[in-house]
Order: sequence, then C-alpha cells, then structure tokens
Amino acid sequence: MTFQPPPPGAYEALMQFMYQAPIGLVQTTLDGDIVMINPMSAQLLMPLSPCGNLLNLFDVLSPLAPNLRELAAGAAPPGQVVCDRWRLALPDAQRRPGMPNALNLHLLRLDDTHLMATLSDATLDVQREQQAIAAQLHAATREDRLTAMPNRTALVERIDRELGRQQDEAGHGFAVVLFNADRFERINLMLGKPIGDAVLRLMASRILSVAHALQPGSAWTARLGGDEFAVVLGETSASLLAERTLEALARPYLIGDLEVHLTASAGATTASHSEQSAEELLQDATLAMQDAKMSGGSRYRAFDASMRECAQRRAIVEADLRQALAEGQLFVVYQPIIDLRTQALAGAEALVRWRHPERGIVPPIEFIEVAEATGLIGLLGEWMLNESCRQLVEWQRTLGALAPGYVSVNLSRAQITEPLIVDAVARALAMTGLPPASLQLEVTESLAAQGDGIRSRLVELKSLGLTLALDDFGTGYSSLASLHEMPIDVIKIDRSFVMDAVSSAHHRVLIDAVVMVARSLGMRTVAEGIETAEQQALLSRLECDRGQGYFISRPLAANDAGAWFAARREELELID
Repeated sequence: MTFQPPPPGAYEALMQFMYQAPIGLVQTTLDGDIVMINPMSAQLLMPLSPCGNLLNLFDVLSPLAPNLRELAAGAAPPGQVVCDRWRLALPDAQRRPGMPNALNLHLLRLDDTHLMATLSDATLDVQREQQAIAAQLHAATREDRLTAMPNRTALVERIDRELGRQQDEAGHGFAVVLFNADRFERINLMLGKPIGDAVLRLMASRILSVAHALQPGSAWTARLGGDEFAVVLGETSASLLAERTLEALARPYLIGDLEVHLTASAGATTASHSEQSAEELLQDATLAMQDAKMSGGSRYRAFDASMRECAQRRAIVEADLRQALAEGQLFVVYQPIIDLRTQALAGAEALVRWRHPERGIVPPIEFIEVAEATGLIGLLGEWMLNESCRQLVEWQRTLGALAPGYVSVNLSRAQITEPLIVDAVARALAMTGLPPASLQLEVTESLAAQGDGIRSRLVELKSLGLTLALDDFGTGYSSLASLHEMPIDVIKIDRSFVMDAVSSAHHRVLIDAVVMVARSLGMRTVAEGIETAEQQALLSRLECDRGQGYFISRPLAANDAGAWFAARREELELID
C-alpha cells in the first residue's frame, strides 16, 4: 500500500474546520503548552484566566483540575485517554451571565510529544441533571417507602388541588376517608416488625384494590404513616368505600405460614366549602376515625361538628389527667365484698378516683375512656395495681385477721392486650410483697370472650398464682355454655340482674342458672350492686357466694375502709 499525499488545500480545509467547530479543540505539548487552540476553546477557557493568559492548558485548568498535569504525564502513547468527559464546575465567583458554568473535558495522548483536548459547555447538562435529581427528590419526598403509595405530603397536595377544583367548578364535591388498624401495635410487639411491615403492605394493597374497583381512575390512595391510610374520592361513595374496605381489611393476612387477624376503623369527612384547608379536613376525618375506635373499633363513622367539641373536652381532660398523675391527685377507694352466707368480710374491690383541684371528684366514666384512648391507661393501671397491692399489704400488717382476704383490681381492654402486662403484675407483687393468692384481677365479659389471644393472656396471668374474675357477666357477649372455655375463677353477676331479681322471676332464674353452672365448674359467684336487704337475702337463698353494693358499703377511702373492716368483725361478733 503506497502513501497518498493529501490533496491540495486539504490542510487548509482541516484548519478551517477546527477553527469553526462548535466544540473546543486544544493541542498542547506534554507539559501543557498550547500549540493550537480554536476560538471555541478560547471562549470557554477565558473565564478561567482573568489575565487573558492562555499559554498553558494545565495552568489555566489548575484551579479546577490541580492533578491534571500528573495524570497526563502518566499516560502512555499513542492514543491513551488521560480523562474522558471530566466535569469541571466553575467557582461561583468566576461565573458570568451568558458564560459557561461548567465544562466537559476530554484529554488524549496523541504521540510522544503532544496531547489533544476537547472542551464543551456542560451548563445545560448540569441543569438537566439537577432538574432530574430535584424531580427524583420531589418524588421521593412524596412516596411512602414501605408501600410505594403517596405519603402525607402528597395527600395534602392532592386535597389542595381538589379544593381548588371545588372553587372553580360548581358542584364538585369530594370526601376524605381515613383507615387505621385497631391495636396494630400488638402485632409489632408480639410478632415482630417484619411481620408488621408485611401486614401494612397487604393493607395498602387491599385499600388500593377496593378504591380502584369503586371509582376507577379517580379514587386516590395514600399512606399517612404507621398503620394509617387515606382515600380521596367522590363524596357520594365514601360510606360504601369504608364498608367494603373494612370488610377487606378484616380478612386474615397470610404471612408465610402465619395467619394474622386484624380489624380497622374508618372515619370520613366531606369538603363542604373551598375555604377549608387540607389539614382541617384531615383533622375532621381523624376525629371521626377516633370516634369509631372509641365505640369499639372495626366500624365507620362520618364526621359531624359535635365530634370536634368532644375532642376539645377530651384534650382538656387528657392534659388535666397527665397533671393528676404527676401531682398525685388520683387515689383509690375500696368497696367491701362479703360472704353472703356468713356475712364475713371476704375481699375488697379497688376503684380509682380523681380529686381535681377545681372540679372536685371527677367520675371515672369521664376519664377512664380518655386514658384508654390516649395511652395513659397503662400508666394509670400500673399505678393503681401497685397502690392496691401496697394497701392490702399494709392492712395485713396493721389489721391482721381483720384485713380483707384479697383485693380485686380491674384490667381495661388496653391493659390486657399489652404484651408486658404479665411482667407488670409480677413486678407489682414482687415489689409490694403481696402473696399472689391475695390479688384478683377483673376483666369484663366482653373482653374475655374476644378469642384465643385474650384467653392466652389470661392463662399467663393466672399462672402467676392470682385469681381471675369475669366482671359484668350477663351483658350478652358470652353464654353459660362457654364458661368452661375461660380460665376464670370468679363470676361477677352484673348489677342489672341483681336490681330486678326481687320483682322478676326471669332474673331470679338466670341468677340461679349462673350460680349452678359456676359451682359445677368450680367457680365462685359474686353479685354486684346489692342495694337492699331484700336483694341480699334473695341472693343468699340462691346460694350466690359473695356480694357487694351500696347496701353493704359504698366505696371507701383507705383509712375509712380499714375502720370499716375492723367494725365489721365487731358487729358479727356481737350478732353471734
């Protein structure tokens, strides 16, 4: 193959191309001295050389690439790339309007003596990259990582857009429906967070499925955080969506070989006027959802204005209750329980009371529900348990045989579902020195009938050596036939049966049946709410074991109760 010299004028054409090329071209020696530079390179490099000195490429670029000289010296010829698309950002102080803010540099070792550099304006590339990153960050800050649903921030933006439509379009209405799992925390505590996260993902999938089936393309779902989800949709479909979604969420969750059962509560509100804010709508839906939870859970509530007033009252009670716990405003009263056959003192039921500095005595019905709803019931219940055990130990020390044989303490729904309740009871017994047989814990019939989870917890408590009582029996949740399935020692017959027992043969038959079934199962019976001598005599004839009520004694403060216990023995001795 023979060498063909370039045609005449080819060199001039090449130089013409280099000088007119839309990209910067620079040829240098190995030391960076510029041999050839086209106008585009000069334009791109000039902002880096305020003195106009474009003699050495390495010197010009040293503020942005101080090690470029060493990299070039280490490159072997021919054709080795020193750097490829090296992004060089100009310092803020050197940036000028209309001038590049960043450069792309490509440097090549041509031969033993020369380098070739190409330069291009990277300003638009940087801007596009920054916009892409910003878009990704914007999306990331609006997406829930666990479920890939939009998050609370995105939900607020969506509601704001719907409110804008409502202002622009007459008749445009929409609703916000919130869903919150009932007692979800027990799943994380008892089964672990990975199982809890898997349940949350399945909840999200079910909510999304129901919403899209009901309003394809228009229903919009989000996860607010924790176990709370939201749906934005047409206002006329809110109640139907809530009902179908609650049904879907109540189906068992299969996680591997584990079957998890869970229910949820729902609250909804409609946008009545465009002046409302997204946060106000979410607050109203939250109040409706909390009302559903306080009504027993696994149900739906629509917001009305009275809920806001109730929430304000609850907030006041909660703040006052926190202060009461801190300042010792709570105290315990004790209602004696007697043996109906011998009339002797058997035990005492502990009941919490609150002496408010301004309102006086606050009825338990006004603050127990608030304590359960706000999570204060754990602290309140533990304090009451410790105080009741301590007081009985004190009576045993000072009164001896005159002291009640046991103290009975109520456990709320929130306490019995708390995984650490067994440890709390064991700790109270150990700390006060009360024998386990001297402690009786009461759970309501409705709570004890709620499945294997509650039953297992009751078995754990009973294993401590204490006794368990079924409170308010007869209120309709369980039957006599199911009593043998419960780890119960004592049945407390509800006051509604006792109240009408003298005048109603039907109630007498029911009480008689409870007593007989309890005796056959080795359980004792206690009648609550005895208010007359006739009621007490009747219950004695029906062979109910024990009784309590205002006829026997009202609940008494600790000092008064101690005096009552002593006086009771003296009265019985005088009768004998």
